Amino acid sequence: MLNGLYILSDDSYDKIYGPSEREDIAQLVTVKGQINRETAVSHLDMLRDVDLIFSGWGGPKFTEEFLAAAPNLQAVFYGAGSCKALVTDAFWRRGLTITTAYAANAVPVAEFTLAQIIFCLKSGWDYALSIKRKGAYKRKGHGVGTYGSKVGLVSLGMIGRKTCELLQCLDTEVLAYDPFVSEGDAEKLGVTLCSLEELFAQCDVVSLHTPWLKETENMIGRELLASMKENAALINTARGAVVNEPEMISVLQERPDLYAVLDVTYPEPPAPDSPLYTLPNVVLTPHIAGSMNDECRRMGRYMVEELQRYLAGEPLQWAVDQEQIALMA
Repeated sequence: MLNGLYILSDDSYDKIYGPSEREDIAQLVTVKGQINRETAVSHLDMLRDVDLIFSGWGGPKFTEEFLAAAPNLQAVFYGAGSCKALVTDAFWRRGLTITTAYAANAVPVAEFTLAQIIFCLKSGWDYALSIKRKGAYKRKGHGVGTYGSKVGLVSLGMIGRKTCELLQCLDTEVLAYDPFVSEGDAEKLGVTLCSLEELFAQCDVVSLHTPWLKETENMIGRELLASMKENAALINTARGAVVNEPEMISVLQERPDLYAVLDVTYPEPPAPDSPLYTLPNVVLTPHIAGSMNDECRRMGRYMVEELQRYLAGEPLQWAVDQEQIALMA
């Protein structure tokens, strides 16, 4: 059997690779143990006979020096989302394979997004926070609900597409902005493509799913946010840097009817004196949309399934190449 080694933080190892995942992997490869990134870098001799690496959050950076110490390495199974910070040009020059659990991590993000969309369409945060502040019920007067409302999705990557699937259970109209998606693909997803300007102006809830790239930094600014409908809401589970935060704060101060549900910020967490902590129309959560606790086991299970395909000589379902990784957040 091939030799495998887990290289990731101790906490990530416990979360991602549960007892059943470890058992299944141990039946397929000879497991040499589990070490963290720091141990791997300081004891490169441990990599000499390793054929496969199982990793996740806290994984090693695959530098020229690291790879030289692992002459037998064939593939990396990354049980988390984006591995952009770990893979180098040296990795691709070696012709190595890497597969990630980004699709598994998309599931809880889409589920979180669906929950927030429904709650925002009912103006739930406005009622709940107002009642908490004032100690009295707020009279019902707004909240469009799900029937016939418009939901806007910015970017139709893995998470955006999964969100589209979940939204099919609602009687909403879904608009989407993604310049890389064809009309044919949009039709299959049940969404209507439109410009970013049309999406913000027409939708009752806008949810961001775009990756953080140089081209997407600050793409959501004052003009788009100020154009939103009365009592509309913005949801961000993508990356904080895609929003111009000072401009967003300014608009939210001027438009108390708007709500921002922010699972991500830039910086993250916000600076101690940030108005995001005190604005009455902002909901902050500490990056909880992605896999957490037992949900992480799904990512480990995806890697078990990929290992089975790899050893059987079958195509990997979640393998990523250099171009795909460049587009990851």
